[in-house]
Amino acid sequence: MSTTAQSSTALIEQEEKFGAHNYHPLDVVLCRGEGAYVWDVEGKRYLDFLAAYSAVNQGHNHPRIVEALTEQAKVLSLTSRAFRNDKFPPLLEKLNKLTGFDKALLMNSGAEAVETAIKAMRKWGYEHKGIAADKAEIIVMDGNFHGRTTTIIGFSTDDTTTAGFGPFAPGFHVAEYGNMDALKALINENTCGILFEPVQGEGGVVMPPKGFLKELRAVCDEHRIIMVCDEIQSGLGRTGRMFAFEHEGVRPDGVTIGKALSGGIYPVSAFLANEDLMKVFTPGTHGSTYGGNPLACAVASAALDVLVEENLIEQSATLGDYMLERVRAIDSPHIKEVRGIGLWAGIELHPSAGGARRFCERLQQEGLLCKETHTHTIRLAPPLVITKEQLDGSLDLLARVLTDAE
Repeated sequence: MSTTAQSSTALIEQEEKFGAHNYHPLDVVLCRGEGAYVWDVEGKRYLDFLAAYSAVNQGHNHPRIVEALTEQAKVLSLTSRAFRNDKFPPLLEKLNKLTGFDKALLMNSGAEAVETAIKAMRKWGYEHKGIAADKAEIIVMDGNFHGRTTTIIGFSTDDTTTAGFGPFAPGFHVAEYGNMDALKALINENTCGILFEPVQGEGGVVMPPKGFLKELRAVCDEHRIIMVCDEIQSGLGRTGRMFAFEHEGVRPDGVTIGKALSGGIYPVSAFLANEDLMKVFTPGTHGSTYGGNPLACAVASAALDVLVEENLIEQSATLGDYMLERVRAIDSPHIKEVRGIGLWAGIELHPSAGGARRFCERLQQEGLLCKETHTHTIRLAPPLVITKEQLDGSLDLLARVLTDAE
């Protein structure tokens, strides 16, 4: 630790005094990262098993992405969309050729990408389905997490997210996740879209029943409904495929991406869609000063190259199967259920275990950083660059903590 660096205790106290208390982080103060590792201000090394909610799928400070950032920052960082820049068009082409969609609309945060998708579905409903003005409805799923804007939290089923922030925007109906009968019951002549996560990450790595996505695609086709997948956490390799919806061989009409699109270096998100849906946007109907800026485009382009050229998607599939096999083999009375796909798992504990946070705090002490969600679930989401040796050491520790803890 540098002699001029502040201690963790001092920095935590400073944060508590001067910052809003809208998070409850673990008491570890990080100052450096490389690959699957991070270090705190005292110099202790940890394996990162959260990967910034999948934003650093490519690992911390990947040199190719950092180089793209620094080289572009020396030349041009921002033009606004009032003018064109030379990094924007190549990224659009790369995104669409890589993902198979026709058009891309770039924003900054994941929530902005979701807001873009909502606007697209509604406008399509008015212009192409003939829904009466201001009557468009979108079906979402319970247990969802799509962002923190007032529109998005208005259809959350998490009281912590919604309490005290109403009134909320109308036009959303919530179906039970994975329940096709419940979803069909909500469809009417005003239904313009269905927005859902093919894997609910914040919900604890929860997946719908097998075949749900295929049936949903058929329902959307039958009723002329736009199907949009939120793949901000699940996309770009996390589940062992480019997108989680690929596991069922379906194609949505649109998809939101973010987080790993930047490799954890600079905020950038996108809404990808087919031509028929994206053409609802005309000059002045949507925008962002920073959306599609040259710095973000250079970073995103490098992040995509790393994902593909270093075979990180294939690594997620192979090591993910191994990780799930090992986690499911842990013989602990605290474990109620293990859910997972790719390098992504949710370990749901029995309520009698006393909550997941105490296990995460114990793992932190031992050099492994995980984060609880919804009180009783430990999430595992290491960077996709993690090695089998690093994974084995982490899983040995996890097994020991879950087995030994009283």
